[in-house]
Order: sequence, then structure tokens, then C-alpha cells
Amino acid sequence: MAEMNDRYLVEVENLRMWFPVTAGVMKKRVGSVRAVDGVSFCIQPGETLGLVGESGCGKTTTGRCILQLNRISGGKVYFQGEDLTRLKGEALRRTRRNMQLIFQDPYASLNPRMTVGEIIGEPILVHNLVDKKDYKNQVAECLRMVELEPFMARRYPHEFSGGQRQRIGIARALAVRPSFIVCDEPVSALDVSIQAQIITMLMRLREELHLTYLFIAHDLSVVRHISDRVAVMYLGKIVEITGSDELYDNPFHPYTQALLSAVPIPNPAVDRQRKRILLSGDVPSPVNPPPGCHFHPRCRVAVPACAEAEPELVDIGHEHWVACHQV
Repeated sequence: MAEMNDRYLVEVENLRMWFPVTAGVMKKRVGSVRAVDGVSFCIQPGETLGLVGESGCGKTTTGRCILQLNRISGGKVYFQGEDLTRLKGEALRRTRRNMQLIFQDPYASLNPRMTVGEIIGEPILVHNLVDKKDYKNQVAECLRMVELEPFMARRYPHEFSGGQRQRIGIARALAVRPSFIVCDEPVSALDVSIQAQIITMLMRLREELHLTYLFIAHDLSVVRHISDRVAVMYLGKIVEITGSDELYDNPFHPYTQALLSAVPIPNPAVDRQRKRILLSGDVPSPVNPPPGCHFHPRCRVAVPACAEAEPELVDIGHEHWVACHQV
């Protein structure tokens, strides 16, 4: 891919996260789950990069590895030019102030024994961002940013709806004024009408606070609406990455084409006329992925070379990168 330089806020280079598979009383390692297997991409300041793919393809693990919540098996992760894989202890804690995570489940991610004010205020106190006399004012400001009232700080998570709980999770992420946020399927557990409100709010916050997002999602319609670029993952690898409009108007990889063919179209007449691409077989196991291109057992245009050599991401023009032997 493009050479990494100072233009990028986040730079991921050949990222690998292999989880051990053990057996026996002695817990001998007998294999590895290749959750993320050689992923590279960059994110510019102020950009939203969408990350899409089937369940289990490694999207969430990629986000967690960038934040160093998982200690990676290999590769490099740079944030503002600093190699996060070399940081530990206090140095990593200071850097994490600028990187936050919005969780998928807005209820499980909130401590039911803490008030909303305590939940939002905890990272403020941990990083010593304000004096105690300004603590409540800072919490109130965070609640206003996510369109909640300051008096709600006295309530507990179970007193809120799902959409309100997700707003609280977003407010907690914003409390330390980060520059980069990993949004791990932040609207997948919400009703459609609430999804639109949360997405609109995230876009507003990006402009007002100059944020950068890695937006992980299943809903390709949502991803197109919020993302500047989109990366498609399959079985731990990125198979296609390009601008949002370019990907949806000109998908090249057979897997991307199959995903987009499943996106509902609001016009029933148009939806009935298009051809749905059905993939054969099941997703292979990440413990023992197929040789060559991981997608070739399910690909309708596979050739013998697909089973022999792994394709590299190449630029086919207009910053459109594809990993396919048919390029």
C-alpha cells in the first residue's frame, strides 16, 4: 500500500493477532486462531475509515489491537508517528488518552453500580484533566455534547433506554478529549430510527471536535453514509480498500460484490431486478485457513493460481486497492 508518512494519524503495518489453541493437561499449544493476519492501512486526521466484513473476520480484534487492548503477535501500530507496540505502563496510559473506544453493547459496557456522572467522570479523574471543583462541570458538558441533560448524571444505567445508554458510552469516550475513536459497531444493537440519530451525532462531533474514526460495522448502508473510505475484511485480511463512493459504485473483489448485493435497496422495483450473489460453502476456520487466497473456495471466478499464491493489495487506480489475482 501507500508509503506511510506524517500525513497519517494512525498507521497499521502488517498487523497480526494469533490467539493460541491449546490441548491437554499441560495446555500445549497445538495451533493458532489467525484472527488478524497481515493487515495494513492508514487513517488521515479527520477521516472516517469504515471496516466491514462478516462476523468473525477480525474487525473488532483489529480495533482492539490498534488500541493495544490486545498485545499483538506481530506488525507495527503507529499513532501520531509513535510505535505503540513499544509502549508499556505509564507511557502507554498517557497515549491512550488520545485513543478511545465506543463499545457495541451500550448496556454491558456500563458499570451498573456507578452513576452516569461517575462513569463519565472516571477517565477525567484518572488522567487528572481538571480540578475537582470543575469535575461536575466537565461531566455536564460531556452530557450536553451527546444531547443529554446534565441532571441525568445522578441516574444509573438501567434508568435509560438503549439509545441513551449508547450516548453515555460516547460521552465517556469524549470525556478525555481524544483525537481518535474506534467505533465498534456502535449502532448495531439499536433501533433503526435511533441508529440514524447516533450516526448524525457522531458526524457532528467529528466536525466540531476534529475527531478521527475507525468505524466498524456490518450495515453497509450505514458505513457508506458516515465513511470517507471503506476497508473490506475477510478471514483476517483486507481484500479491498478505497473511497466510499468508489467502493459502492465500482466494487472489484468478488467478496465485496457479494456483500453489496445483499444490501437492501429502498425501491422495491429496483431491488427485484438486481441479481443477488450467493456465496457457496461456509467461512473457513481461521485456525486452518485455505492456502493462497483465503476466499478462493467460495469464489465464483477463482482460477488455479488463487489456490497457490496469496494475492497482494495492488492499486488499480484512483487509490482503489484490491487483493485479487484477477486484477
